[in-house]
Amino acid sequence: MTAPRVRFTDERLANGLRLIVAEDHLAPVVAVNVWYGVGSKHEVEGKTGFAHLFEHVMFQGSGHVGKAEHMALVQAAGGTLNGTTWLDRTNFFETMPSHQLELALWLEADRMATLLDALNQENLDNQREVVKNEKRSSYDNRPYGQAFNKLQALLFPPDHPYHHPTIGSMEDLDAASLEDVSAFFRTYYAPDNAVLAIAGDADAAQARAWVEHYFLKIPAHGHIPQLGDLTLPLTLGGEKREIVEDRVPLPRHYIGFRAPSFGDPRLDAMDVASQILAGGKGSRLYRRLVRDERIAQDVGFFALGFISGSSIAAGQVTVRPGVDTDLVERVFEEELDRLTREPVTEDELARARALIETYELEALQRVEERAERLAMYATLLDDPEMINRQLSRYLSVTAAQIQAVAADVLRPDNRAVVTYLPATGDVASDTDEETAA
Repeated sequence: MTAPRVRFTDERLANGLRLIVAEDHLAPVVAVNVWYGVGSKHEVEGKTGFAHLFEHVMFQGSGHVGKAEHMALVQAAGGTLNGTTWLDRTNFFETMPSHQLELALWLEADRMATLLDALNQENLDNQREVVKNEKRSSYDNRPYGQAFNKLQALLFPPDHPYHHPTIGSMEDLDAASLEDVSAFFRTYYAPDNAVLAIAGDADAAQARAWVEHYFLKIPAHGHIPQLGDLTLPLTLGGEKREIVEDRVPLPRHYIGFRAPSFGDPRLDAMDVASQILAGGKGSRLYRRLVRDERIAQDVGFFALGFISGSSIAAGQVTVRPGVDTDLVERVFEEELDRLTREPVTEDELARARALIETYELEALQRVEERAERLAMYATLLDDPEMINRQLSRYLSVTAAQIQAVAADVLRPDNRAVVTYLPATGDVASDTDEETAA
């Protein structure tokens, strides 16, 4: 199947805002996605969690929009919206009936320009508590909730900005003053640090006119701080381990590796390798650990692309009740090692390509995904045209490239392992519940 080509315009406005518009009149729906070049890696010691805090604050009103009114207006117009924060970026997005595009653009422009007009101590305290509750429910009090944060901390040194999690720390959130968070916003949430992508049933000329009307009045920051050289060796330099005893139903291993950066063709090969290792019930890890030897409840493996220093390739395996935890880790790692020693088969490669092609083509059918990817590639790689090349890059990955990147990445001296064990006294009841399920 031939991938549809996404046609788009790409320009920078006078105040530095990058505008990308991809027309598609198949359905009367339009997606708006604003990516800011700020994430948790831009935070400094003692002031972590600010990027994620603003994901919440951005919905609390701006100069001409009341508290929570942004969400109410979008939903009343028949649209959906959300925001996300990650290490390298923050984004906010709406999917609207196409005749409501102007509303979405006005709302995004108003909070970019005047968010601080509505930010007060009450709003800050409110959203600080919301974030702290999210941290408790999603990380601190959830089984295995801190696993990825712990793995991330092992793979990146303390002085690297990927070392700390996006959610930040309770202490830093408590200590954050109104001036602290206002200064963070003034520094990074500016048109010359943003990409605005519009995809779907929109006339490009009309969309551009609205963007100029609402966004051009917002001044450029002019001096967005640039991070220094964050290059890291691809190899960790030795194995790192942490054992966590916690209220978890079953033992579970999280095994991670440093991997090539986002945009590197070797990360494409690692993505394809992840499908061969753990892409469904026909994958190597599932067949051996879950289906054949029946020593694991579940398995997974994936790659996460970052742009500063290195990315992460990681997997997890949940130990079946009564099975030795060391045995499960050993078998899991044997399958990773086999990938480094022998080429994958043509059948495996064809299956992985088919899975990836299906996922990519389905994703590109959705206007919100097109807006997301255009903004992502522009923000992270300065290359929105990658939206039309990424699938062919995946499909051109060879068995030799997979073996080569596996040999470089999936090595004992590049491995971090976080092992969760049920805390004493929690094993029987929790394991019985898991087994019954």
